[in-house]
Amino acid sequence: MRQPYGRSIASTPTYAHPSWWAERGFLVVVQDVRGQGSSGGCFRGFAQEARDTTATLSWLRSLPQCNGRIGLYGFSYQGFTQLVAEEGTPPPDCLAPAMTGLHERDHWSCEGGAHWWHLGLGWGLQLAALQAQRRGDATGWDAIRCSLEDNRYCRDGLDLLRRYDPEGMAVRWLDRSPEDPDAWTCYHPPTSWLRLPMLLIGGWWDPHLRGVLDLHRLSLEAGGQPDLHIGPATHLKWWPNAQQLHLDFFQRNLIDPSEHPSIQREEPVGCRGSVMAWDLCEQRWQPITDARSSSGGLWQLSGSSLACLDPSAGELKALSSASHALGCFADSSVNEQDLNRSETVVPETVVIVHDPWRAAPAIGGHLSPTPGPCDRSELDARSDVATFTTAPLSLNCQLRGRPVLSLLAAADQLGFDLCVALSVCPSGSDQVQQLSTGVTRVSGLKACQASSQRVALQPLEARLKPGDRLRISIAGACWPAIAINPGHPDSPCGAPSSACRVTSIELTLNQCQLRFEPLIGSPER
Repeated sequence: MRQPYGRSIASTPTYAHPSWWAERGFLVVVQDVRGQGSSGGCFRGFAQEARDTTATLSWLRSLPQCNGRIGLYGFSYQGFTQLVAEEGTPPPDCLAPAMTGLHERDHWSCEGGAHWWHLGLGWGLQLAALQAQRRGDATGWDAIRCSLEDNRYCRDGLDLLRRYDPEGMAVRWLDRSPEDPDAWTCYHPPTSWLRLPMLLIGGWWDPHLRGVLDLHRLSLEAGGQPDLHIGPATHLKWWPNAQQLHLDFFQRNLIDPSEHPSIQREEPVGCRGSVMAWDLCEQRWQPITDARSSSGGLWQLSGSSLACLDPSAGELKALSSASHALGCFADSSVNEQDLNRSETVVPETVVIVHDPWRAAPAIGGHLSPTPGPCDRSELDARSDVATFTTAPLSLNCQLRGRPVLSLLAAADQLGFDLCVALSVCPSGSDQVQQLSTGVTRVSGLKACQASSQRVALQPLEARLKPGDRLRISIAGACWPAIAINPGHPDSPCGAPSSACRVTSIELTLNQCQLRFEPLIGSPER
């Protein structure tokens, strides 16, 4: 494992201590990346790692304790370091990257045309503090630590990064436009490495899940058979069996049965090209035989501006196969082209007023300061959150894939955000259990014109029961997961300030539809 946080920690927030692996017959090497910990040189982020991966593997093979069989493991940055190497580098025997990705923008720093704010600043400040510690700058370390402890980092974090780590990766990313694809780098593993035995770990509430899914797709396209497990995990809190998954994987791919006959070689459930997903509603593991398919149907928003005040005023209506779950008799073959040929109806509209003084907060999910499952019933009761809820389902309804909400929206300012949550209202409960969230940012003159917008939410797997209700919630902010959109180009997006304007966002509801795209598919940039 190669990591930038000091090798002594050995990723123990999520992995067993190296001694646990050593007791099971493995030699474990944890290495500081260049310019971090006690390694020499300067830390410049992702671009440095391919060359150093090549050098590290060559060094490992020279060790007298090494039998020549090498497996790489680690999550987040440690997941990235094991994926990149110079072309022609002799590969390891297997890889186990978790919660990581290859695209700087799409997998590490942005979503929907907006920077990750809380996450980008928090991670950047952690790296900046390590650099301050490395050069003996106690004042800088204390300033960064106090900002994080006092929750001031979402307001003063960027200034601290410019002061204490001006050449750091976080500053470079936050200074780049999420709307300029040419400003960002996508890294590429050697093609032969993508065909190696690979264990991929993702979490429903992890910000890098889309990176893991794209990595799974790349491996399949290269002819690999990666094992993918997506579980009930945030970035730093995993499910207990994740350790056993790794042990089974490395025993299967690194240990010679003739040398260790006591180790069982039974094929565990969910390996060799399989996809296992944790069902968010049924709370159990579910095998997915075709990750390139999706289910969930097609839904349309309906109601009036009272949807921001009265939870019964906004409806989510089934338009396709989902109609059967509601006990309707709609034709399941209805598609979006059919909808466009429907008779003319009077447009229903909802106006959402975003007030930066009391911006709608982010809770739970994959981007907020409190990631994971949550009850958003109190948040949905706010007058700046519009909600659209189905009638009670009469049948089971399987949701699988990436929820995508298409909206026709316009605002009275030169910029606005659409922050969306998909939830289930369980039968017999007052809770609103959030399943998935997403955001898109609109800037410039197009913000004032009615235009189609696309909000891609976090992928999911969830089976709703009869009596449950599905809900879409829409707000103009999800602070501090995403910086506040000031409503005009004269001020940057950031913490709420006097330069931020109240923004009214109008949605034309008969043009607002929810569908589900495949869990594994071609990425949309």
